[in-house]
Amino acid sequence: MFTIALHPITMQEKSDHFRSENWEVSKFMSCRHSIFCIVPPHILREVARRGTLAQREIALRNLTISAEMRDLRQEITASPAQLEAMAAAGTGRAVFDAQNNSSLPGLLRRSEGDPPTGDPAVDEAYDGAGATYDFYKNVYGRDSIDGSGMSIKSTVHYQQGYDNAFWNGYQMVYGDGDEDLSVEERLFNRFTIALDIIGHELTHGVTQHEANLVYSDQPGALNESMSDVFGILVKQRSLNQMARDANWIIGEGLFTSNVNGVGLRSMAAPGTAYNDPVLGQDPQPAHMNDYQNVSYDNGGVHINSGIPNHAFYVAAYELNGFAWEKMGRIWYDTLTNRLTSTSDFQAAANATFSAAKTLFGAGSLEQQAVQTGWAQVGIIVEDAAPPPDEPPPEPPEEPQGCLPAIKSLFGF
Repeated sequence: MFTIALHPITMQEKSDHFRSENWEVSKFMSCRHSIFCIVPPHILREVARRGTLAQREIALRNLTISAEMRDLRQEITASPAQLEAMAAAGTGRAVFDAQNNSSLPGLLRRSEGDPPTGDPAVDEAYDGAGATYDFYKNVYGRDSIDGSGMSIKSTVHYQQGYDNAFWNGYQMVYGDGDEDLSVEERLFNRFTIALDIIGHELTHGVTQHEANLVYSDQPGALNESMSDVFGILVKQRSLNQMARDANWIIGEGLFTSNVNGVGLRSMAAPGTAYNDPVLGQDPQPAHMNDYQNVSYDNGGVHINSGIPNHAFYVAAYELNGFAWEKMGRIWYDTLTNRLTSTSDFQAAANATFSAAKTLFGAGSLEQQAVQTGWAQVGIIVEDAAPPPDEPPPEPPEEPQGCLPAIKSLFGF
């Protein structure tokens, strides 16, 4: 069991680290590596700048937790034997309760085959892990996260007012959101509420065991995008949705009614998921012309992931049907067989184009759709004929799954 000792935030710290009307933060900006969290750092930054006193305190505390969790993440990454031993213990699914503390995994609440507990967080974590396992097993023949039957462990009720969910290298951890704030100040619901968040975070584990994409710049944005792609496909499969019937929103239901937004990200229309007085405006680009070179978020891994996200959306929309059957298979083959840890967007475009050829044939509709998807975001597949000059598909009409390195996150 791991216990993360989290220090309380004193009034002196608030005075030292929140200055003037901008509430500048100076202390928690030195991390170089991260656990894989669903809420991007730019959202926490905006809450720390714009929120009420209580909201700002929560945002700063969450930054602190993520910074201190980094040390555990580095320890696990540096010890493959330890990681393997922790992952292999037990079978199937196991959901633990941290009881609003920091100890992991916590008190066992539900094991594989147990009936529902009546605790929504426990049961959603259990069901979401099952839906994700079934997706990978039944669609792509993959036996759990590592491909070898790894037990899927989850911990719920982590800390109090913890506004995130993360994969820490061997298990899932979920916060309860803003349950301790007044109703009118709450921004986030519990983090087990959205199936695509669960699929997103568990896919970080798949990537860890496959391409192991470096978590910075374009490889890091691909890492995030792969999690969004397969997270949304887990959700679409559970709803039996075809590509053109889905809304392509990541984190739908996570925001409370106090937030002017439909989710964390939109794969159909990056940059439109939210525009809120406290959370700010969704900064994701949909085209390489708008690629953002930033000094925070490990070079914008949660921001620039909008580009490969949109490429997948366009390609899947072109084909229609169930996106996990063809386009998802192309992306899965790419992740497991064709990418390296340092692959960038161009390498991913070339690899998906090659995978489409292998799986469906040269010049197939699937390969043409891949080419069109990347062309729409400004990336031309190398050694491919020019794509047809067609406008991008319209996003759905109805409402349109880590604190990475926070070095210079709040730089002004």
